[in-house]
Amino acid sequence: MDKAPEAFLTIGEMADRLGVKTHILRYWEEQFPMLKPLKRAGGRRLYRPSDVALLDQIQDLLTNQGYTIRGARSFLAKGGKAQPASPPPPAVEPTQVAQPAPIGDLFAAPVPSKLVPELRAIRDRLAQALAAA
Repeated sequence: MDKAPEAFLTIGEMADRLGVKTHILRYWEEQFPMLKPLKRAGGRRLYRPSDVALLDQIQDLLTNQGYTIRGARSFLAKGGKAQPASPPPPAVEPTQVAQPAPIGDLFAAPVPSKLVPELRAIRDRLAQALAAA
């Protein structure tokens, strides 16, 4: 039996509606100060229709739109309204992958670089500077 849209929901009903565990809803209450469900005697939470709408928006921001908790909190604190999820980016064309070198070439002697003499000179100057210090 479904409840009327204006009926309050328990934490279990809200968790089932969103498809998350109840501890996630409690965590969201800590992270989103604007989320304040009604608490009955014994700490039983009841979510008002405004809380339900806010939780729907929080879940959309976190799961569909890719916001972090900090980003979603900031977005909602500024009075932002949830945007529909953006379409995924277009597929990237595969690029040409360089062919691996033949096994025989891996063990060949390295070709001396033109920079080797310059690098050795820099190394020697650095060693002299360190020795002088």
